[in-house]
Amino acid sequence: MRPIFNRVLFLCLCLGASSVAAGDDVISQMEERVQACTPCHGLQGRGTNDPYFPRLAGKPAGYVFNQLTAFKAGRRKYPPMNYLLQFLPDAYLKQMAEYFAAQRPALPEFSLPEASAAVMARGENLVTAGDPDQGIPACSSCHGVDLTGQEPAIPGLLGLRAAYISAQLGGWRYGTRTSIAPDCMQVVAGHLTEEDVTAVAAWLSGQKAPSNPSPAPVGSYSLPLACGSQPEGVK
Repeated sequence: MRPIFNRVLFLCLCLGASSVAAGDDVISQMEERVQACTPCHGLQGRGTNDPYFPRLAGKPAGYVFNQLTAFKAGRRKYPPMNYLLQFLPDAYLKQMAEYFAAQRPALPEFSLPEASAAVMARGENLVTAGDPDQGIPACSSCHGVDLTGQEPAIPGLLGLRAAYISAQLGGWRYGTRTSIAPDCMQVVAGHLTEEDVTAVAAWLSGQKAPSNPSPAPVGSYSLPLACGSQPEGVK
């Protein structure tokens, strides 16, 4: 059933892509075209109960576009995504990214992972202050004090489950997920221990949305480690 399901999703996306050049209002028309994305990523990209399919809503369009093109080119590997995107034009992927970036559904509510007070305190400290002795900058130094990301391509870290955050940090640590040079996430994640990953994931997964959930404007703050102009943090 899975291959048939994937073909149906692929057909839906391609049918939508066929009218990219028609001059349609991207945001209003794209909601119907991205129905193929909703089984995994939820309506408006708000996420689902599956911890390994991330929320897309509200992430900067540049970030979402980077991920879509990475899956299309095979730089980021997940067979269903690689298959669904391989023949879609970049112009259409950009419109998809702009649609999801414009969405602002409420953050999902889910059970927090069981973690001790010490683990949660370690997670909060790493996210908000980092660990200079271990060469770890604060997550907030790239992803913002409110953890909502920064335009054009730094994602927010809210509304993601602990299991997903942990898996992505593990991918950066072990080199199965990479970015353009300088690959700041790989450098930072390489300094994290398994315990650090668990702590960061647990603390981040319990954070609430700020009053303004939008990514910070470009240039709102300086990035550590001379990070590139299109960094790819946790998706």
